[in-house]
Amino acid sequence: MTNILISGSSIAGATLAYWLRHHGFSTTVVERTPGLRPGGQAIDVRGAALTVAERMGVLDEMRGLRTTWRGMSMLDGDGNEVMRDTEGTYSGGRFDSGDVELLKEDLTRIVHDRARDGVEYLFDDTVTSIGQDGEVTFENSPPRRFDLVIGADGLHSTVRRLAFGDESGFIHHLGMHLCIFTMDNILDLENWQIWLRDGDAGLGLFPVRDNTQLKVNLGFYKERLDYDYRDLDQQRRLVAEHCGGLRWEAPRLLEAMWKAPDFYFDSMAQIRMPSWSKGRVALVGDAGYCASPLSGQGTSLAMVGAYVLAEELGRSPEGAFDRYESRMRPFVEANQALALENPGGPASDESVAKAKNAITL
Repeated sequence: MTNILISGSSIAGATLAYWLRHHGFSTTVVERTPGLRPGGQAIDVRGAALTVAERMGVLDEMRGLRTTWRGMSMLDGDGNEVMRDTEGTYSGGRFDSGDVELLKEDLTRIVHDRARDGVEYLFDDTVTSIGQDGEVTFENSPPRRFDLVIGADGLHSTVRRLAFGDESGFIHHLGMHLCIFTMDNILDLENWQIWLRDGDAGLGLFPVRDNTQLKVNLGFYKERLDYDYRDLDQQRRLVAEHCGGLRWEAPRLLEAMWKAPDFYFDSMAQIRMPSWSKGRVALVGDAGYCASPLSGQGTSLAMVGAYVLAEELGRSPEGAFDRYESRMRPFVEANQALALENPGGPASDESVAKAKNAITL
């Protein structure tokens, strides 16, 4: 039986684990964190990814956890409403599209619960080397041999670095940086989003968990910054520096940022590679073709990519990586283009509709 290691237990890794098990592979997942990662944005599952969710048997549960926002307000720098919209954003989707919008942490849990039976998990560990003979060494676990290694470990993929080299050759920054974290709903927002932009910085707020909590977005425009993506306090200082001039409720949000246990920060960037495989190693999701949150399609790319890769391996491991890439690359390129069409704003409805269905499963 082919023995496969997946690095990363988020949506791409868990979806891949489920489908590899479905196709009869022995599967191990290694994850750097002690458990499932909390926090994250509200994400959209669209187009072909809905087909993957339905075939996994999780679509109804996802729909039951859809967001329930009634609309949004845009504020000026002093917190005065300048525009409101009750059509572009509404409960669980957009523009009568059939999309499902839910919190990333909810989808991660749903997919993990579906995938965990029959899959070995190594939490609080990470890959440190990948040998040409299939031997993999870990930070904490003893070395083991795997037939294939799949990197599903995100924008700053360890597997990609070990197999393909430093990320500087593949990452393309889009000139924006964003953090997100959770705090108490100090504004008593009820199913309503707030967005504010002032100069090169801005914020977004939306209530979650029956309006008891807020998801806070703080972001700013800036070319590439050098920072340690594992040093959270350094990242908090960057956010405080670049968003410190925001007014309205921003000082209270920045204060809460320092206490948030699920703080996340990164640049808006894409990964573009001439190939997603090398020898025994392949990449899936953000590790191989991050489209950035600006595309609105990262989750869908992760789920569809995992499904296609597992399906091709199930047909035959011989040549599977090439077939996977041949099927996925047009879909990836169409969805990465969404983030570039209107930087800082939404892509056109026509482009979104074309991109989200640019593959047949």
